[in-house]
Amino acid sequence: MSFSKAQDLIRLAQMAAVRRSGVSLEDICDEFSVSHRTAQRMTDALEATFGNVVAEDGEDRKRRWYLRDAGLSRLQLRHETGAEALEIAARSAEAEGRLRHAKALADLRDGMLARVPARARIEADAEAVLMAMGQVTRPGPRVGVAPDIVDAIIEALRGPFRLRVRYSQDTKKRILEPHGVLLGHRTYLAARDPAKADEVRNFRIDLIHEAETLNESFKLQDGFTIADYAAHAFGVWQDPAQFGEVVWRFRPDAAARASGFQFHPRQTLEHQPDGSLIVRFHAAGWLEMVWHLYQWGDKVEVIAPAELRAMVEGYRRSDFAAMP
Repeated sequence: MSFSKAQDLIRLAQMAAVRRSGVSLEDICDEFSVSHRTAQRMTDALEATFGNVVAEDGEDRKRRWYLRDAGLSRLQLRHETGAEALEIAARSAEAEGRLRHAKALADLRDGMLARVPARARIEADAEAVLMAMGQVTRPGPRVGVAPDIVDAIIEALRGPFRLRVRYSQDTKKRILEPHGVLLGHRTYLAARDPAKADEVRNFRIDLIHEAETLNESFKLQDGFTIADYAAHAFGVWQDPAQFGEVVWRFRPDAAARASGFQFHPRQTLEHQPDGSLIVRFHAAGWLEMVWHLYQWGDKVEVIAPAELRAMVEGYRRSDFAAMP
């Protein structure tokens, strides 16, 4: 067995040991970027190498592999990459104002390093890599989120329990029913305000000045998932009246660049015979789309919806020296 295959086998064993739901062939294909047949060979090697492998078929008829009482923590694996990843994640969380997450990530890093004997060397190696890494700065709001507000929201989400908040410039407090949190350059609470409407709306967490978790449970909106909710918008703005199919056509000289973009998590790309590219997705938020489309100048044409096309026409410049 080659060194790289041995490393992959150890990593697979760790996955099978720590994942409560086990590891399926699909998980292995995604994690290691291998074919279904290669994933089968890896599970064969896992069963041949470790005597405490258990394979079980779930209700979905998928087989999953587990490692019982693995004891892999006694293996002295290299931790430099883990330390680097946790430190980068902590820095990103701090830059986004998610101080609670930043502290938790820093604590995880310190806890991991405390369990290895060569901490000084690992920290030095990781620091050398981190010093060589910069972060691209993009214009955007720099907002702070109070840790006590985040704590109250997370406690409410675990229930789920209602929240009593003082929002923005309101003098009276509101009772919200939290459904999830949207992370980004600003962090939003997706919640229902039953006193005003039945639909879930966005509330900027940096504008929540007081938050108290109430001992009052509630029923989540039927079928709600935060992924589906987020996918209804191009950016953040949720407007049911604007929701519909969006179709953009990128010129042949911009098609390669555009094909490397994720404009929407559920987009489809259609390469045309003339070399152009058509991007389709369903979302709302025309103003945020216009802000993005302006960067492409005349390299993109809005096919649908008609209202968005009208907003863009007249602002498609041809003198931009580069594409996004």
